[in-house]
Amino acid sequence: RTTPAVLFWQWVNQSFNAIVNYTNRSGDAPITPSQLGTAYVSATTGAVVTALGLKSLTKHLPAIIGRYVPFAAVAAANCINIPLMRQRELKLGIPITDENGNRLGESTAAAQKAIFQVVVSRIGMAAPAMGESIPPVIMNMLEKRAFLKRYPYLNAPLQVGLVGLCLVFATPLCCALFPQKSSMPVSRLEPEVQAQIQEKDPQLETVYFNKGL
Repeated sequence: RTTPAVLFWQWVNQSFNAIVNYTNRSGDAPITPSQLGTAYVSATTGAVVTALGLKSLTKHLPAIIGRYVPFAAVAAANCINIPLMRQRELKLGIPITDENGNRLGESTAAAQKAIFQVVVSRIGMAAPAMGESIPPVIMNMLEKRAFLKRYPYLNAPLQVGLVGLCLVFATPLCCALFPQKSSMPVSRLEPEVQAQIQEKDPQLETVYFNKGL
């Protein structure tokens, strides 16, 4: 609950997320160390600043509200971290294929849809109904009872256990919100990509792409 604790744990969490977002990106285009470093610094800094900002806004609010800061921070951080760590896809596009897996080119429109789907999935993993609402409510109730006052050292293990239990169910459910092999109509691609596809296969109406995780 302290500022140093928020700063440290959000940095640890967002550093982990940055690695996950990079290794589970879509596409096969290489990224230089300087690009990766810039993406990491901007992603983690933006996420940590967001968490600290949200914490400062809840200083004078009830304790139960303060417990929702981690969820709000994680949700906002995902909106920052994922696009920044996958910014090369937004600039250059991701591979698109036909139904048989034949590569047709790269599309930034497909990249935007892929990243949007991943952001929604990640926020869903930490959504109030699944990951970050149940533990705060339960912990708030337990802290008012004699049991947790008598054994305060159980506070951290209980919180970790509750969040872990929620994630056991939330993670696979939210990963399944969108198919790994996503699709979109050719008509929603960039004009130049549409023209490129028309030359190869004028009858093609739908393209497919790996959205990443």
